[in-house]
Amino acid sequence: METIGVFNSAQGAEAIGLRNLKKVFWNLEAPALYEQSLVRGETQLVKGGALLAETGVHTGRSPKDKFVVRDETTENTVWWDNSGAISPGQFDTLLEDFLAHAEGRELFAQDLQGGADPSYRVKTRVFTEYAWHSLFIRNLLIRPERGELKSFVPELTIIDLPSFRADPARHGCRSETVIACDFTRKIVLIGGTSYAGEMKKSVFSYLNFSLPPQNVMPMHCSANVGHGGDVAVFFGLSGTGKTTLSADPDRILLGDDEHGWGPYGVFNFEGGCYAKTIRLSREAEPEIFATTERFGTVLENVTVDPITREPNFDDASKTENTRCAYPLDFIPNASTTGRAGIPKNIVMLTCDAFGVLPPIAKLTPAEAMYHFLSGYTAKVAGTEKGVKDPEATFSTCFGSPFMPRHPSAYGNLLRDLIAKHHVDCWLVNTGWTGGQYGTGRRMPIRVTRRLLTAALDGSLSRADFRRDPYFGFAVPTSVPGVEPHILYPVKTWQDKAAFAHSAKRLVEMFNENFKRFEAHVDADVRAAAPQSSLAA
Repeated sequence: METIGVFNSAQGAEAIGLRNLKKVFWNLEAPALYEQSLVRGETQLVKGGALLAETGVHTGRSPKDKFVVRDETTENTVWWDNSGAISPGQFDTLLEDFLAHAEGRELFAQDLQGGADPSYRVKTRVFTEYAWHSLFIRNLLIRPERGELKSFVPELTIIDLPSFRADPARHGCRSETVIACDFTRKIVLIGGTSYAGEMKKSVFSYLNFSLPPQNVMPMHCSANVGHGGDVAVFFGLSGTGKTTLSADPDRILLGDDEHGWGPYGVFNFEGGCYAKTIRLSREAEPEIFATTERFGTVLENVTVDPITREPNFDDASKTENTRCAYPLDFIPNASTTGRAGIPKNIVMLTCDAFGVLPPIAKLTPAEAMYHFLSGYTAKVAGTEKGVKDPEATFSTCFGSPFMPRHPSAYGNLLRDLIAKHHVDCWLVNTGWTGGQYGTGRRMPIRVTRRLLTAALDGSLSRADFRRDPYFGFAVPTSVPGVEPHILYPVKTWQDKAAFAHSAKRLVEMFNENFKRFEAHVDADVRAAAPQSSLAA
């Protein structure tokens, strides 16, 4: 087996069972990975210096193809209603078939870390079939110092082979695509998909399983820090603005997607960002746009001009889920440590396509837990095949596919942390106002930024509030610099009866969804549910 690069020779590829490989490229950096990916025809170079890859039929994650090994470790700890299960024997067969499939191939290996806090980080080794996948995961996780590589001993190992095709009858999976996680042996196998995001989300899933017993809260969130040290956490599903709103030029960016909250504060799980680029503009999001013009950034499924190689971020012909992956230090005001103190504010972002939620609301601790467990946003036409009208989406903890444990485990941790540290909690609607999707308009980003600024600097807490007639939470009656009517959703609608119908419909969806959690929460959380009778 030929090896190129720096690694711990006592912990080589054979440590996980890989054998008869043609070559292993260890811990290559961006220039060499560019060369390899271009020579192999995996990618193309675009104007500005970024690398462009296409992921084929899988332009997003495949949550229905993700499985956890059901064994003594996971039997009573994994939320099986939300997780596919395979047996230890099926995983053994799958692993052996992966190892056999890799024989004779050239693989790329990266030794990285998940978690900026040394007390809770996981040393992660990632083997990939593609050079660009190696660059992607190198951008997204935390890169050890070069001097640490010769003594690196992995705790978690990921093998990513897009050319592998699973056999449902043999491996206990659903299709030729498989993401199989063995939390006991700390191995993840990814096959049949070229979508690179599966790798980073596998690390997140592992940390979501391993950290709660250590009283550390894993969070699908972005986070930033004010210059006075005040930390803000932004929960939200894809498309709600986590990355955009946390990339604030007046605050230090901690990270855009995955964090832990431990005894000493918040820490980033990652060393990079994975930003959506659909309709990205230099004017609206200058910091993120600038990363797309840098050597080292990986673009996914972005359309480019065949002559100039200039990206067209407005083109969604391949997918709405176009992305760019770049190291965190590509953002000028990013944290160099990935660590900060205890949050002062928690912001829960929702893209309400029904157009009935206010642009901001202040939540009590019970309301915060209710909305955290609900994890509401909405899909709109064009974002997913077959979606023609707004569809409510409830992804508990704002990240259901990555939460192996029961939501109450994360909800109780968050509730206790909010109470212990007296954290202010806010619900922010980045979706529609003046009507639902198709008739209303998207909430102006200047309004969202102004309201967030007031929330984070503490001035909004001193405002006068009213109670929302449908959802019961507190909504400010006026905020300097924000037109007053936008704080009253019904006033932005011409058809008041249509507003009432849409609001009651959404309330019913919330209540129906929350039935599955009622037995796991206290009475005050159940009482935080919206009630359409309030507006009758």
